[in-house]
Amino acid sequence: MAFKQKLAKVSGIKATKLPSSYQIIGDVLLFKLPKLRQEQKEKIAAATMTLLPYVKTVCEIKEIKGELREPEVVKLAGGKTETVHKENDILYKIDVSQIMFSKGNLSERKRLIPQVKEGEIIIDMFAGIGYFSLGIAKFTKAKEIMAIEKNPVAYNFLTDNILLNKINNINAIQGDCKTFAMSFKDYADRVIMGYFPGTEDFLDYAIFMARNNCTIHFHNIYKIKDLWKKPLQQIEEACKKANVSYEILVKKKVKSYSPSTWHVVIDFRVIK
Repeated sequence: MAFKQKLAKVSGIKATKLPSSYQIIGDVLLFKLPKLRQEQKEKIAAATMTLLPYVKTVCEIKEIKGELREPEVVKLAGGKTETVHKENDILYKIDVSQIMFSKGNLSERKRLIPQVKEGEIIIDMFAGIGYFSLGIAKFTKAKEIMAIEKNPVAYNFLTDNILLNKINNINAIQGDCKTFAMSFKDYADRVIMGYFPGTEDFLDYAIFMARNNCTIHFHNIYKIKDLWKKPLQQIEEACKKANVSYEILVKKKVKSYSPSTWHVVIDFRVIK
């Protein structure tokens, strides 16, 4: 019997009213439950903890808000919203009520690791709690990873996670990557732009920090109708403005963001 049917049986709520998916981060389970009454949500949470004893807290995630991508999360059952999530042999300490974590980006986090060459200097412009930086630091011979994070809560988890994973080649920096960029012209062999929406506003700064033959990993979200013309045009305009050449290396859909919108990544090489 599928989990949804088991959940319906234990909670007493029809399977047609139950969510078709959920996400488990550490020992915290997150549901989207937009059309149910509070009492129904609490029944679902209690039933979930009965069926999945390793889950210690059940939350409803309502939306992701603002420039800092902060989740609106309501605890329905259990204890703490802070947990430690293990993925690809990396430990991520996180509070799901304050910081978002997308398991759907795992393939992208793993894809970058074999691309990194020994001795590279990497700038992670939107490091969060270390989504990309930690894996690169642990599994490659990168010389230095500059992990920049504006959100003070995420930055504190980033520094905790560096210690938790016994990493010694990440330089964690709290601040705005636009301000940071001005001191690091032609510095990086690889720049990671793992943020959206509006990532195109930061392309000038990524190119400024890129040395010759630097690879930039440009993430953003686009309507299906705009792929791939719009993102390629944004890259072309930014490179033209900086008076540099470029080469597109990879165009990839990472995951569906909404029925008509995709999270994509374009890897391109900067030629100075």
